[in-house]
Amino acid sequence: EHPMPLPSSVHQTENLLFSVLVQLILMIGAARIMNTIFRRLGQPGVIGEIVAGLMLGPSLFGHFFPSESVFLFGLKASAPITVISQIGLVLLMFQIGADFEFQHLRKQTVRRAIGLITAASIGVPLALGFAIGHWSAPILAPQIDRLTYSLFCAVALAITAVPILGRILREYGLTHTQIGVTAITAAALNDVIGWVLLAAVTTYAARAFSGLNMGLQISGILALSAACLIVLRPLIGRLVDHFAAEDEALTPNLMAIVFCLIFALAICTYRLGIFSIFGGFMAGILFHQRPKFVAAWHKQVGQMVLVFFLPVFFTYTGLRTNLLGLNEPQDWLWLTIILIGAIAGKVVPVYFASRLTGSSHYQATILGVLMNTRALMELIVLNIGYDLGVLPQKTFTMLVIMAVVTTLMTGPLLKLLLPKIGHNPPKGLEA
Repeated sequence: EHPMPLPSSVHQTENLLFSVLVQLILMIGAARIMNTIFRRLGQPGVIGEIVAGLMLGPSLFGHFFPSESVFLFGLKASAPITVISQIGLVLLMFQIGADFEFQHLRKQTVRRAIGLITAASIGVPLALGFAIGHWSAPILAPQIDRLTYSLFCAVALAITAVPILGRILREYGLTHTQIGVTAITAAALNDVIGWVLLAAVTTYAARAFSGLNMGLQISGILALSAACLIVLRPLIGRLVDHFAAEDEALTPNLMAIVFCLIFALAICTYRLGIFSIFGGFMAGILFHQRPKFVAAWHKQVGQMVLVFFLPVFFTYTGLRTNLLGLNEPQDWLWLTIILIGAIAGKVVPVYFASRLTGSSHYQATILGVLMNTRALMELIVLNIGYDLGVLPQKTFTMLVIMAVVTTLMTGPLLKLLLPKIGHNPPKGLEA
C-alpha cells in the first residue's frame, strides 16, 4: 500500500520548515566559527558574526555560487528568518538595558558629559553627512531627489550602534565603568534622536511629513517613558519579589510575564515610530536594579539570545548586502570621503566634548572610538533607505563598508587605549 499523500498545506509547511532549519544551521554554525576565530585574533566575537553574515550573502558565497545561494536562502530572506532576527534584536536590547548602570549618572560631571557628547556625536555627523550627500548626489544619485538623499546620508553618518556597542562594552569589561555608562547612555540618546530623525526623513521621502505628527511622536515617547518610570518600575519590583524562586532562578510564570512585557513595550515603541528594539531597551532598564534577576536571566536566557538569535540577525542583514558593487575609480574616491567624514565626524567632536567635561586625553579618545561604532544599526537604516529607493546601490554599498570598517576599528583601538587608563581587557573575551 502507498502512504497517504500529505495535504498541500502540510506539505508547504514542511518545505518551509526544512528550508528554515537548513538556513539556521548555516547561520548559527558560520557565526559561531567566525566568532571563535575573531576572538582568537583579539577582536570582539560579534565582529566575526557580522563578517559571517556578509560571507554568506552576495558579497562572497552568493557571488561565487549564485545558484546554490538562491537554493539555500532564496532571492531574499524568508519571513520566518526576518521575524527571528528582529525578536533576537529586541531581546538583546533588553539585556543591554538590564545591564545598564546608573550609579555614575548621579555625578553632575557625567550628566553634563553625556549631554555634550550626545549633541556632538549627532550634530556634527548630521552636518557632514548632509554635505557629503549634497555634493555626491549629482554623481551617485542623479535620479533621486537631492534633499531626500542628502537627509538619508546625514542620518546614516549620525547613527551609533547601541546593541553592538553594548556587547563590546561587556566583552571588554566596561559595562559598569564610568566610560562605559557614558558611552552607552550617549549612544542610546543618540539613537533615539537618530530614529526620530529617520522617521521624519522617511515620512518626508513619502511626501507625508507633518510637524504635528512629529510633535505627537515626541510627546508619545515622553509619555511612555513616564509610564515606565511611575507605573511599571514599582509594579515590576513587586512581581519579581512575588515570583522569585528560592535559588534565584527565573520561574516559568515570571519568565512568561517578562517576555510579554518586553514584547508589549516593543509594540509601543514601534507604534511611536522609533522601532521595536527601543521597547526592549526600555524594558531592560526597568530591571537594572534587580542584579539577582539579571544574573538569572543571563544564565537561563542570555546565552540563547547570543548564540541563536543574534547570528540570525547578522546573517539576515548580510544576505541583503553586496560589497562587490564598486567598480569605478570615482566610487573609491567617494568611499574614502565617506569613511573620513564618518570617522572624523564621530571621534573628533566626541573627543573635544569629553575634554570639555574633564576627561583625560585617553578617556576622551576611548569615548570617541566607542561612539564611532555603527555596525548593524547602521545597516538597518541603510536597508530602509534602499527599500524606499532613496539610496542607490553604490551609495548603499559604500555606507555598508563604512559601517563595517568603523566597527572593525573599535576592538584593536580599545586594546591599544584601555591599558593607558589602567583598564586591561579580559584575556578571554566573552562569547
